[in-house]
Amino acid sequence: LSEHPVIRWKLAEMARQVESTHHWLENMTHQLCKMPKDQAMDVLGGPIALMKAHSSKVMEYCAREARQIFGGNAYTRSGLGEKVERLYRDVGAYAIPGGSEEILLDLSVRQGMRAKL
Repeated sequence: LSEHPVIRWKLAEMARQVESTHHWLENMTHQLCKMPKDQAMDVLGGPIALMKAHSSKVMEYCAREARQIFGGNAYTRSGLGEKVERLYRDVGAYAIPGGSEEILLDLSVRQGMRAKL
């Protein structure tokens, strides 16, 4: 499969999105560790909500692209596509505990606007 340019592009695009999300997480973690707690609660709530919504979208994208790469195998609960099938089936369940994307995005914008005042 890796000999096909389209497959390589899909893998590179997934890696790009995951790596950027990981960097964002590392940056937020550093800020949380270095800021006083009260300041972090005021300043970082919005960016963390935005990061959570983005992370859910990246996971959904990667699960969908992996399903495209695996084709029919991605629909089986055993064999080559077992992990892809499980990931795609559970992608919504992983996103829900942190809040819906709409709520997280609204929170991030409201906190961003409040910080500008």
